[in-house]
Amino acid sequence: MITVYGLKNCDTCRNALKWLKAEGILHRFLDVRADGIDASDVSRWVGVVSWEVLLNRRGTTWRQLSDNDKENVDQAKAEVLMRTHPALIKRPVFVKGDQVVVGFKDPEKTAVKTL
Repeated sequence: MITVYGLKNCDTCRNALKWLKAEGILHRFLDVRADGIDASDVSRWVGVVSWEVLLNRRGTTWRQLSDNDKENVDQAKAEVLMRTHPALIKRPVFVKGDQVVVGFKDPEKTAVKTL
């Protein structure tokens, strides 16, 4: 079973969940804001896909951070920011075992089908 991490009010996450259902792919959804997220999960994901892929710098949450928070971001700082502000995690995150797929475009859909 695939675990999907995201936000319940995210359009992309909702579309991904509909797609998974239509494809008959077993999954469960965890809202990173409501359900929380373990620091170990964020670290593991960063180890698989890199913090640059996982950190969402395009959203409202990123824009609302202080300039100090947005400056000199490295892996350690990115992990702290994503744990503190789960909406900074690019969505959705698909996890099965030690495999992690981030995002929901055609290449990610193909990758999810192979999980």
